[in-house]
Amino acid sequence: MKLDRKEILLALETITIAGEGKNMVESGAVQNVITFADEVVVDLLLTTPAMHIKKRAEDDIKKLIHEKFSPDAVVKVNIKVEAAANPNEIKGKAIPGISNIIAVASGKGGVGKSTVTANLAVTLAKMGFKVGVLDADIYGPSMPIMFDVENEKPISIEVNGKSKMKPIESYEVKLLSIGFFTAPSQAVIWRGPMASKALNQMIFDAAWGELDFMLIDLPPGTGDIHLSIMQSLPITGAVVVSTPQAVALADAKKGVSMFMSDAINVPVLGIIENMAYFTPEELPDNKYYIFGKEGAKNLAADLQVPFLGEVPLVQSIREAGDYGRPAALQTASPLEKVFEAIARNVVQETVSRNESLAPTEAIKITTMAGCSAVNKK
Repeated sequence: MKLDRKEILLALETITIAGEGKNMVESGAVQNVITFADEVVVDLLLTTPAMHIKKRAEDDIKKLIHEKFSPDAVVKVNIKVEAAANPNEIKGKAIPGISNIIAVASGKGGVGKSTVTANLAVTLAKMGFKVGVLDADIYGPSMPIMFDVENEKPISIEVNGKSKMKPIESYEVKLLSIGFFTAPSQAVIWRGPMASKALNQMIFDAAWGELDFMLIDLPPGTGDIHLSIMQSLPITGAVVVSTPQAVALADAKKGVSMFMSDAINVPVLGIIENMAYFTPEELPDNKYYIFGKEGAKNLAADLQVPFLGEVPLVQSIREAGDYGRPAALQTASPLEKVFEAIARNVVQETVSRNESLAPTEAIKITTMAGCSAVNKK
């Protein structure tokens, strides 16, 4: 029986290399297929030296050819391993159509990072920008509640012949969250690789379309999810949220340090101080600094990063988030002006950052690529 190269290539599309989502032909692992009468030679290029993965790939190829084409075929699999020259090189890619990707982080939980993200997103949308939010807080997703879409489910649509998730839209903001795929009372009990895989699907298998800003609501702290995001995407810059409290500032400093470290080097666009002060409704001219005064502002000065603004401790901000209508949507209110000032500072710092770095710079953890400057649509 004469073995046909094209038929073998087509058959190899049914085999996936362990640990990869694409089949071995689509991923580029199959470098060449040569046939000589009843002999087949398959050249494979793998990115891992793990013996069990190499052995499984070889066994899968031999089994496929023997079962589908000829049990007597002589099958030889040549495997070459080529690891990345630079282990710090980002394995991900930019998303076409997305101009700027802003990571919103906090050193610790409970400082209002998600609340700030939601209000910043709707404010940017009100200013005329096209905005998306990726809720990367896998273990505590809150964006569906804050945007009043917790009962929504993303649908699948076809884009250029491929099936993609369509983000949920609310208040002119596109949104994806793991919260759309789990029950409200269901705990997400995943190890790091599973969480990273879920995030990659929401990033690269979604029809985000044209966006001026994608805001990524990161989990608290400085962990595996943060590294996965920064290895998957060319982050334009990071915004760190903190309260003025000394304990929160200590963790916020660690968050800034993570982004500014030599191994990561993501530009820090600035620090936002949340719960900066409390003003009673009956005493609108009074300010009570419950968690300390100007702690995040002083931290920004110490670390030589921009201070983007302060958000007061106001009951209506909490209520608005709980009811799924971010406080920044309150027209002609003091809170609208607060978040508008912060949003303008974020835009200004993003433009300054993009003007100082060439957009063609190689995408690496050690040197992040610049994105095009923001243009108001």
